[in-house]
Amino acid sequence: MLDLPKDKKIVLFDGVCNLCDSTVQKVIQADVNDQFRFTPLTSEKGLEILNYIGVEPGKIDSIILYEPGQAYYVKAEAALKIAEFLGGKYTFLSFLNVLPNALLNRGYDYIAKNRYRWYGKKDACMIPTAETRNKFI
Repeated sequence: MLDLPKDKKIVLFDGVCNLCDSTVQKVIQADVNDQFRFTPLTSEKGLEILNYIGVEPGKIDSIILYEPGQAYYVKAEAALKIAEFLGGKYTFLSFLNVLPNALLNRGYDYIAKNRYRWYGKKDACMIPTAETRNKFI
């Protein structure tokens, strides 16, 4: 059984991607209800979660939202679920739910394919600041 924080949704992300890092920082700022915890896909905890939910680590470079004991979401669906849970100004993104997942994922995949070229990447995963350290597992 996984040792995860109680009642928290886990966001697995690409830890070296600048776009992903920026997005995680925005989610942390918007998470006024303290719903989320974060871990890079390639971290020990990230790999443990991937193994537990049956996702091959080498076959995924997408964001994953894992709700322990309930469900997990990948790609565009994960991003939209995160926005839904954040609420507030992010609820405007819910209009995208009328589009088929296949179409949303095509757009997501296009951005994901080009993210390093457009936004760059780090040599290593980010180190959380003292203020955000408790948000990472």
